[in-house]
Amino acid sequence: MPLIPATVATSTWDIVGWNRAAKLALTDYEVLPPGERNILRRMFLDPAARAAQSDWESVARFLVATFRAETARAGEDSRAAEIVAEISEKSSDFARMWTENDVQTTGEGAKTIRHAIVGEITFEFSSFAIDGRPDLKLMIYNPAGEADLEKMGKLCG
Repeated sequence: MPLIPATVATSTWDIVGWNRAAKLALTDYEVLPPGERNILRRMFLDPAARAAQSDWESVARFLVATFRAETARAGEDSRAAEIVAEISEKSSDFARMWTENDVQTTGEGAKTIRHAIVGEITFEFSSFAIDGRPDLKLMIYNPAGEADLEKMGKLCG
C-alpha cells in the first residue's frame, strides 16, 4: 500500500505504528515523542494539526464523540482519564466539547486535509479491529479520487 496511509492506534488513540505514506501525508510520527503521538492530543494541542484540517470544528467534534464512545465501550482506563484531563486543562475547545457528552461511533468516513506540499487531499477512511489484539485498531486512508491518488503519488514518489 505505498500510496495509502495507514496507522495503528491503541484503544486510547496513541499511534504506535504507521507506514511511509502516513508519515508523508499525515505527520512524521518518528519525530514526535511517544506521548505526543495521541490523535486527540495532536488535534487540540498541535497548531499544525489543527491548521491541516479543512473543517477543524467538525473533525474535532467527531473525534471527541467517537473517543467518548470507544473509551466507554473499553471500560475504565487510566490512560484515557489522563488524556481527557490533560487536554481539558490545555484546550477550552476540548473541555467544551467533552462536557457536551456527544457520542458517535463509526468505522468509516471521509476526511480532507490541507497538505503543505500538494494542497488538499481527500481520503476515505476505514477503521478495523486487529485479530487477537482488541486494544489495537488499524486505520486506512484511501485517496478518495484520481486527483487525490495523484497527489499521494507526488508525495510518495
